[in-house]
Amino acid sequence: MIAMAEDEDTDLAGGHPERALGVETVVVEDRGHFAVDIVVFFADSVVRRRINTYPTRRRAEISARLIKRGAEREIEGPLNG
Repeated sequence: MIAMAEDEDTDLAGGHPERALGVETVVVEDRGHFAVDIVVFFADSVVRRRINTYPTRRRAEISARLIKRGAEREIEGPLNG
Protein backbone atom coordinates (compact mmCIF):
# COMPACT_ATOMS: atom_id res chain seq x y z
CA MET A 1 0.00 0.00 0.00
CA ILE A 2 1.25 3.47 -0.90
CA ALA A 3 0.28 6.28 1.45
CA MET A 4 0.25 9.82 0.08
CA ALA A 5 0.15 13.01 2.04
CA GLU A 6 -2.87 15.19 1.40
CA ASP A 7 -0.77 18.18 0.41
CA GLU A 8 1.47 16.20 -1.96
CA ASP A 9 1.36 17.57 -5.50
CA THR A 10 0.55 14.78 -7.96
CA ASP A 11 -0.69 16.76 -10.96
CA LEU A 12 0.72 16.76 -14.49
CA ALA A 13 2.94 19.73 -13.76
CA GLY A 14 4.86 17.71 -11.19
CA GLY A 15 4.99 20.59 -8.75
CA HIS A 16 5.70 23.25 -11.37
CA PRO A 17 4.30 26.55 -10.09
CA GLU A 18 2.91 27.64 -13.48
CA ARG A 19 0.01 26.37 -15.52
CA ALA A 20 0.82 24.06 -18.42
CA LEU A 21 0.40 25.65 -21.85
CA GLY A 22 0.45 22.46 -23.88
CA VAL A 23 1.22 18.77 -23.93
CA GLU A 24 2.55 16.30 -26.50
CA THR A 25 3.40 12.61 -26.43
CA VAL A 26 6.31 11.12 -28.35
CA VAL A 27 7.00 7.50 -29.31
CA VAL A 28 10.71 6.67 -29.51
CA GLU A 29 12.55 3.41 -30.14
CA ASP A 30 14.67 2.37 -27.18
CA ARG A 31 16.70 -0.87 -27.12
CA GLY A 32 14.27 -2.85 -29.25
CA HIS A 33 11.17 -1.55 -27.49
CA PHE A 34 9.07 1.55 -28.05
CA ALA A 35 8.87 4.14 -25.30
CA VAL A 36 6.20 6.78 -24.72
CA ASP A 37 7.42 10.12 -23.42
CA ILE A 38 5.17 13.00 -22.39
CA VAL A 39 6.32 16.56 -23.03
CA VAL A 40 4.64 19.36 -21.07
CA PHE A 41 5.17 22.98 -22.12
CA PHE A 42 5.24 25.88 -19.67
CA ALA A 43 5.89 29.57 -20.29
CA ASP A 44 9.47 29.29 -19.04
CA SER A 45 10.38 25.61 -19.48
CA VAL A 46 9.64 22.23 -20.98
CA VAL A 47 9.33 19.03 -18.92
CA ARG A 48 9.83 15.61 -20.57
CA ARG A 49 9.13 12.34 -18.73
CA ARG A 50 9.24 8.69 -19.80
CA ILE A 51 5.88 7.04 -19.21
CA ASN A 52 6.41 3.40 -20.20
CA THR A 53 7.89 1.06 -22.82
CA TYR A 54 5.97 -1.33 -25.08
CA PRO A 55 7.00 -4.30 -27.23
CA THR A 56 5.38 -2.93 -30.41
CA ARG A 57 5.12 0.50 -32.02
CA ARG A 58 1.35 0.08 -32.41
CA ARG A 59 0.79 -0.43 -28.68
CA ALA A 60 3.01 2.54 -27.88
CA GLU A 61 1.08 4.75 -30.32
CA ILE A 62 -2.26 3.71 -28.81
CA SER A 63 -0.95 4.42 -25.32
CA ALA A 64 0.52 7.77 -26.38
CA ARG A 65 -2.80 8.85 -27.87
CA LEU A 66 -4.72 7.94 -24.69
CA ILE A 67 -2.16 9.60 -22.43
CA LYS A 68 -2.29 12.80 -24.47
CA ARG A 69 -6.09 12.90 -24.34
CA GLY A 70 -6.04 12.51 -20.56
CA ALA A 71 -3.36 15.16 -20.12
CA GLU A 72 -5.27 17.61 -22.33
CA ARG A 73 -8.29 17.22 -20.05
CA GLU A 74 -6.09 18.21 -17.12
CA ILE A 75 -5.16 21.48 -18.85
CA GLU A 76 -8.75 22.14 -19.95
CA GLY A 77 -9.22 20.58 -23.35
CA PRO A 78 -7.26 20.08 -26.55
CA LEU A 79 -5.33 23.08 -27.71
CA ASN A 80 -5.80 24.18 -31.33
CA GLY A 81 -7.76 21.15 -32.41
